[in-house]
Amino acid sequence: MTVPQKITVEISEIPKLKNPQLLCGLPGSGYVGKLAVDYLIEELKGVQFAKIFSSSFPPQVLIQPDGTVDLMKNTLYYCRNKTNDLVILTGDAQPVTPESEYAMAEEITSICEKLGIKNVYTLAAYITGTFSKKPKVYGTSTSLQVVNKFPRQDILTMNSGSITGMNGLILGVAKTKGITGVCLLGETSGYVVDAMASKAVLEVLSKMLGLKLDMVGLDKKAEDTKQLIKTIEDQMGQRTSADQLPLHQQDKKLGYIS
Repeated sequence: MTVPQKITVEISEIPKLKNPQLLCGLPGSGYVGKLAVDYLIEELKGVQFAKIFSSSFPPQVLIQPDGTVDLMKNTLYYCRNKTNDLVILTGDAQPVTPESEYAMAEEITSICEKLGIKNVYTLAAYITGTFSKKPKVYGTSTSLQVVNKFPRQDILTMNSGSITGMNGLILGVAKTKGITGVCLLGETSGYVVDAMASKAVLEVLSKMLGLKLDMVGLDKKAEDTKQLIKTIEDQMGQRTSADQLPLHQQDKKLGYIS
């Protein structure tokens, strides 16, 4: 017997937005997307306007800085921008079953339709299993026209592999509703919380959307990641990076996101 998914959306206000675009970064490997969107929310002074609760989130509560507890949730913010206002989706977790992931993707894209959002960007991880000193950014889209622009935007086009989890599924569901989707994936080992990959993705996204961001705070986190990787490499007794792999091995890497 299938238990129905319970999704509750609490909206504090419905903002009036100018040509809005959705940016998503939910927890996944390396926290690449989540670190990036959380930094955006902080730098662009995002205003929270909706919370999404689901019975399919992990069965736990989060302890808040003031000592209280709260249910796990996804949260929507909006940020004013010169040409296109931004709606940003962040969250504490992703749903835990395929059925609940599809249900959540439907809910999120339905909100997009109500807000008049025509473009969705998800930020995710391209997992290599090795450390990289300068993470590359890979991309895919529901639109061939968008894909054809990647080479001019320092984005390597994905032409194989898969994207699992909400950061990929949202794009597929968006496509069925006539919403253009783009996924930018930062190269990461998948072993650590990777602010270096987050920074690489955010730099590319900023150029695509014409955003002016102060990266000082993220630079500090990226430096922390570098130091952590160095410590791990020293403990392993060797230096490993994607840049040191033979070219024929680099070509065989496939990207996955959870």
